[in-house]
This record gives sequence, C-alpha cells and structure tokens, in this order.
Amino acid sequence: MARKLTIICFLFLNIIFIFVFFSVEASGIGVNWGTMATHQLPPDKVVRMLKENGFTKLKLFEADERILEALIGSDIEVMIAIPNYMLKKMSEDMSYAVSWVEANVTRYKYWGGVNIKYIAVGNEPFLQTYNATYIPYTLPALRNIYEALHKADLETKVKATVPLNADVYNSPASSPVPSSGDFRAEVRDDVIEIIHFLYRINSPFTVNIYPFLSLYGNDYFPVEFAFFEGLAQPIRDGDLVYTNVFDANFDTLVFALDKAGYTDMEIIIGEVGWPTDGDKNANIHNAQRFNQGLIRRALSGTGTPARKGAIDFYLFSLLDEDAKSVAPGTFERHWGIFEFDGKPKYELDLSGSGNATGLVAIEGVPYLPNKWCILNPEGGELSHLLPNTVDYACSLSDCTALGYGSSCNHLTEEGNASYAFNMYYQMNDQKEWACDFLGLAVVTDHDPSDENCRFPVMISSAHPRFWCHSLSGIFRAVVLIAYVMICISFAFFS
Repeated sequence: MARKLTIICFLFLNIIFIFVFFSVEASGIGVNWGTMATHQLPPDKVVRMLKENGFTKLKLFEADERILEALIGSDIEVMIAIPNYMLKKMSEDMSYAVSWVEANVTRYKYWGGVNIKYIAVGNEPFLQTYNATYIPYTLPALRNIYEALHKADLETKVKATVPLNADVYNSPASSPVPSSGDFRAEVRDDVIEIIHFLYRINSPFTVNIYPFLSLYGNDYFPVEFAFFEGLAQPIRDGDLVYTNVFDANFDTLVFALDKAGYTDMEIIIGEVGWPTDGDKNANIHNAQRFNQGLIRRALSGTGTPARKGAIDFYLFSLLDEDAKSVAPGTFERHWGIFEFDGKPKYELDLSGSGNATGLVAIEGVPYLPNKWCILNPEGGELSHLLPNTVDYACSLSDCTALGYGSSCNHLTEEGNASYAFNMYYQMNDQKEWACDFLGLAVVTDHDPSDENCRFPVMISSAHPRFWCHSLSGIFRAVVLIAYVMICISFAFFS
C-alpha cells in the first residue's frame, strides 16, 4: 500500500511540476500596458483585472518594478521593453546589458515568479521620424542583451526581439500589392542584419501595424477596407485576394521576408489597435468593430492569404494615457480598451467566439471627490481673458477630446472653457488653486458631462502593497517543497 501511495505521490508531483511551474500560454490575447499617465492605477488591481478578463500575454514599454512585482505569481506571459534612450549605452557597454538583465529578468525569473518570455530591444527604433538616430545602436544592443541572457543561462527561456514599425517595408507605387513588398532601400541592409541575427537565435520578428493610420489624414482611403467584414472592394494580387488593409500589410512583410530569404520567419504583431477619441474616425464604434474583427481573425487560424495559421498579437492598448505626446495626432492619448480609471469602453469578446461579452472593470479604484471646475457664470467682465486662459489650461492638461471630430467637439465656447478648466483641475488633484484662473472658474458639485462628452473626476494617487503578490509566488514554492517532503517520507517508510 505504501509503495502505491509513493508512486501516486510522485506522479502527482510531476503534474504539479509541469503544469503549475512551467505552464506556458501558447496562444491567447496579448495587450500593451503603457504608463504615460499623470495618475497611475495600482498595478496589483490592473494585474487582477488582466487575469479576470483572460488576457494571457502582456507587453511593457519598460521594466517597471512596481508592475513586475505585481505580476509575480500571475502566470501572464510578459514581454519587457528596453526604451530607445538606453540603446546607445546598451550597445556600447556589455556590463550595462548584464546589469539590466540581472535587475529586470533574472531577479523575477524563478518558480512562481514572473513569466518573462521576451525582451523587446527598443521600440520602433527605425521609425522614419527618428531620422536614423537609433539605427547604429539597435543591432549591437540586441547582441549584448542576447549575450547577457546567455550569461544568465536564460537565452533559451527568454527571447530577444526588436519591435519595428511597419514603415520599414512597403510596396512600390508602380506595383502596390503585397507580393511586391520589400524593405525600404534606406534601411534594408540594417533590417536584414537584425533579421539574420533574430533567425540565428530562434527569435521572432516583431512588427507594429496600425490600419487606423491608413484612414488618418487620408480622406480617399476606402473606410471599409480598414475593417474585417469584407465589405470593401477587394484587391487582387495574382491568386491572392485581400479584403482588408491588415492582411495586406501583414503579407507585404511576409513577401519582404521571403525576398530576404526568411520565408519561415516567425512574426509577432507587437502593437495593433484603434483609438476611441481625438479624430473623426477615432470613436468607440470603430474601435470595437476593428478590435473584435481582429481578435476573431487572429484566433481563428485562418491567417492571411499568404500565411495561414493563428496570429500572435498584442492589442494596443490597455489603458488611455493622458501624458503621451500628441505630435503624431491627438488620438495618441485614447488607444485604451479601458478608460484611464480601468472602466471598459465597450464590449469585447476575447475568446473570438462571436459572443458579445462585457469586459471586467478594475475594482476598488479610489477617486477624488465628485467635484468639477467650470467657467464661472459671474465672470463676464473677464471674458476677454478667456482664450489665453483656456490655452494655458490645455497646455498643462489633456484637451484632446475638444479637437475636430472628437467626443467633446460639439461644446460651446463656454463648454470648451469649462472642459479645459476641469481637466487642469483634475490633473492637479483638485487643489484649490487649480480652479481659479483669475476668477474665471468656480468649483461645482454638479456633473457638467453630457451624453457624448465626459467631464472626468480623476483617480486619487495610490501606493499599492505588493507583499501579497510576492507571497503568492513564495506560497507555490512552499507547497512544492512540502509536497516533496511528504513524498520522500512515503518513499523512506515504504
């Protein structure tokens, strides 16, 4: 009897060992979590929300210690990025790369720790608007990170990659079809060098694709071609038929890789999504339509005309970020599937099954009091100061919802002023001095929002505690050790 118990014990131990401590999500929904916001949500609450909604993969734009601590024990597969400003030093100083890996990968890569799968070296370092600033440093930095992972004996467990923007490849105007795709002449050699290195170390090619940008600033682009329902006039490329711009863009890369000799190169979509404000085409309806169509397509296994199979992707993005640069467009602060406070903007079926599913909001978010700063109705004698005052308030807050085609574009001049004043007031934590504006503003407890334009109340600053998350990883290790001791006891006394 004791012998049978010993055998059962060790079999069960193997199951625990394989499925609990080395479980890897081979498929599922990934999402980008950017943190360029004036008020951060508690990371532990965000991680809990990710798990409750079924997100299995997460991409971070930098190694944030608070977020990594909150991810301990979560089993969410993580890609951690190295910001572009680090690339030069990373490329020149091997010890810097080693230190970075030790601090941000090795430290968390243990049983019950953080499931780190990828290191993203830079973020779109070849982007045309960067004027080749980071090109000389990207490949050397990639090599050093790989060597640092090798020194840590992690090179087979954690893969290094380089997220590039889709502007590194195109099709010529004379033949604007995917099969004519190739890497841009001015970066072709550099990109292929990176591809060669990635292929040699068995790492994927990562690309960011944004169909929304095909519509942005181009009134002649066929709107339906940006979505997945197949309602647009298809494009024929030999025997291949394209009904949406995502497939066409993806396959342009596939053909570019084929021309470079890397037909079977693994591809990850590092960023793809649709904003909900800041442009006439950026709204909740279009965002829900695009993201839902993408999820169904990516998870179905249909693939694209030139490459069949499931598509590995990370939605962009998880939350709105009110401190992002608006140089590319005012929509930049509105890519979130969730609002800044963790409330979902729309329904999204993350399983791809077609069922309308409500996303789970972050619970227990602390807010500032229900107070708003609006234009003082008795400040008429100071109205000549209003334009400059509104400009000042917007320059130090986020008024992107007031832009052309945006959710609050319908407001009157007085409404615009109230919106600007309130955004400044909320971003400054409702301080008394933040709602004065030379007597033009006044605090109210009446919500000035309307059906389309939300006047937000900001979340309060929070300092989450992480000891419970750290304990979750430790608890799993303790359980394993205890079970091993029990099994040894059975074996010894049998």
